[in-house]
Amino acid sequence: MKNFSVLKKEEVSEANKAIFSNLEKGVGFVPNLYATFAYSESALNTYLTLQSSKSSLKAKEKEVISLVVSQYNACLYCLSAHTAIAKLNGFTDEQIIDIRKNTISFDSKLNALANLVKGIVENKGEATDFQKEAFFTNGYTEANLVDVVIAIGDKMMTNYLFALTKVPVDWPEVPTI
Repeated sequence: MKNFSVLKKEEVSEANKAIFSNLEKGVGFVPNLYATFAYSESALNTYLTLQSSKSSLKAKEKEVISLVVSQYNACLYCLSAHTAIAKLNGFTDEQIIDIRKNTISFDSKLNALANLVKGIVENKGEATDFQKEAFFTNGYTEANLVDVVIAIGDKMMTNYLFALTKVPVDWPEVPTI
């Protein structure tokens, strides 16, 4: 099996070098999974454009989606990264475990979101009428539903890239549950 090394700045295209520099300034480092996108001339820019695009969802809602999708796909890299990011967005360790287990008792709106997301990923885009109704009853809109699908797609890309490359996790690793 081919092993994917983590690309260094001097090994990537000029366009990706500029992105690496911006990541180093903004995040403090180039996450290994982002560096893996740089094997492609355009993928890193494409992914970062998607990830940073406007959304009707709040940061905490996006983290719920990232954690639910990554838990379903057993993506250690994304679970580790998004646990750290979820903490920065105000979630406690206990709440993050509840999100990953899809047993959110601390916020009914986030619970409805998590249940919908889990249904969508488990059923290849389908969700039950109950899941959709709970989502809308808790104040979400049609625009939110579209943005949920975009956020799921974002996370599926990184989950799949990690599954295929197994680059080292450079975030504090989280336990499996």
